[in-house]
Amino acid sequence: MNVAGSDAGETGSLLVVIDMQRLFGDPSSPWATPGFYQLVKPIDELAGAFGEDRTVFTRFIVPETWEGSWVPYYRAWEQVTRPEARPLASLAEPWASREPPLRTLDRTTFSKWGPELRGRAHDAGADTLVMCGVATDCCVIATALPAADAGMLVRVVTDACAGATAEQHAAALAVMGGFAPQIELTTVAAEVERLRLSAP
Repeated sequence: MNVAGSDAGETGSLLVVIDMQRLFGDPSSPWATPGFYQLVKPIDELAGAFGEDRTVFTRFIVPETWEGSWVPYYRAWEQVTRPEARPLASLAEPWASREPPLRTLDRTTFSKWGPELRGRAHDAGADTLVMCGVATDCCVIATALPAADAGMLVRVVTDACAGATAEQHAAALAVMGGFAPQIELTTVAAEVERLRLSAP
């Protein structure tokens, strides 16, 4: 695993916390991710270090209508489309009860990259996205690859992500690590230290 040790050319970074929702943490959800709640402490540490203005929490939202490949997908996952599943779209604690409420970036696709996230990065003066959350092998990798393709630098925080299984987590990291230097693998400790060293 190649862990990032340099931010050559970086002008600023934005923390993107991907889909830390009840939908992926609640044991009653068919999409519950093993190790989800073990991520709360490291992600909260990262969010605290980056600060509210440089942190974005994303949410995966099940749309009202489906098109194309999403039709068989949601037929296979009918449980998440029912009205009683809607509360699962909320952020998990401790973020759900933060005051004032955290702003979220909501998308109906695995990838959270798009005009909204590009705009948030621009507003923060960031050319680098630091990504964490779930699932490494789905929404994290689906966000990292198009963001890098669009010219963003990406760092994936390996110990603040979780996959459907440990094996799938590792496999996704291996794929993303192959895109260096556009995508680099990093850790919570490395990111906190990077922020400490860059502080005025």
